[in-house]
Amino acid sequence: MSVIYMLLTISICVAVVFFFVFILSVKSGQYDDAYTPSVRMLFEDELVTPKENKTTNDKLELNK
Repeated sequence: MSVIYMLLTISICVAVVFFFVFILSVKSGQYDDAYTPSVRMLFEDELVTPKENKTTNDKLELNK
């Protein structure tokens, strides 16, 4: 029975260490996406709201 308590304690300690390392890596920017912004212009599935469309039309009319 003491082996179960020892294994449970060790597994909780290992889980806490992994969680702490994960939090540190997220805060340091390890999981930031550096690839998607460079290829975002290649995708055409962005939605244009009427407000953005109106602003674009106003700019075009001013340039004429």
